[in-house]
Amino acid sequence: MTEITHVSCVEYCCYFMPVIYSFLQCSASCGQGYRQRLISCSEVHVENDNYEYGHQSLSNCPGTPPESYMPCNLDPCPPPQEWRVGIWGLCSVSCGDGVMERTVQCVAADGQESNKCSQDTMPEARKVCRNPSCHLPSSCQDVQSIKGPLPDSEHFLNIQGKALKVYCAGMQTETPQEYITLTTGERENFSEIFGFRLNDPTQCPTNGSRREDCDCRRDYTAAGITTFSKVRLDLSKMNIITTDWQFAFTREGKSVPFATAGDCYSAARCPQLRFSL
Repeated sequence: MTEITHVSCVEYCCYFMPVIYSFLQCSASCGQGYRQRLISCSEVHVENDNYEYGHQSLSNCPGTPPESYMPCNLDPCPPPQEWRVGIWGLCSVSCGDGVMERTVQCVAADGQESNKCSQDTMPEARKVCRNPSCHLPSSCQDVQSIKGPLPDSEHFLNIQGKALKVYCAGMQTETPQEYITLTTGERENFSEIFGFRLNDPTQCPTNGSRREDCDCRRDYTAAGITTFSKVRLDLSKMNIITTDWQFAFTREGKSVPFATAGDCYSAARCPQLRFSL
């Protein structure tokens, strides 16, 4: 857009012409901003075959200069999003190298969870933690080789990077073994296979209860009840040896493996099995 105004020239015939450029893009991407345009004053010589322009002060152009700024209102800006982090948790191992973790969440200003935070600025949720000064034995055999023959007792062992309390048995022998002590004792750790069988296996005992005064016969040869105070730990496979009886007591019948239950009580849909860990 241009506007040309004729004014008197002392030495030669000319025009003073304001040169007005288009508005630039809005200064904001959302909410309220402004748009700017450049306005200048040029002197145009008309005595030549071709116009010649010369830059002049804006005050030389007649009239009031047009506005060089105008407001622009865009859609409201979304509420700000930010990453919030929790505190670091404990190291995953008490010996050697492990990891620490914390929660990292993108939230809006109102506290609601969002997915609009920049992934480039996301804080780390995991980091390495180390305890190079920790040197625990990894088996009861290691305890014996370091400290010599000892009475059977509890020791802290490095089990897959974690310090776990393990009972070492047979420390006076060449093959000490690892056990986990069941802190709730024998009353809360038992296995049972019930020895009674209903004469009519399609029936359920009253309220699904365990009853010895039922119309039954007691001839199930695998029946028994065994209690446990400690269970054997297989370090190579990291599982419990359920048929180790060193710290088990069979109160009646056959020895029943740890965490095992069964019966030949009823063929109906009744709650029958019983064990406790």
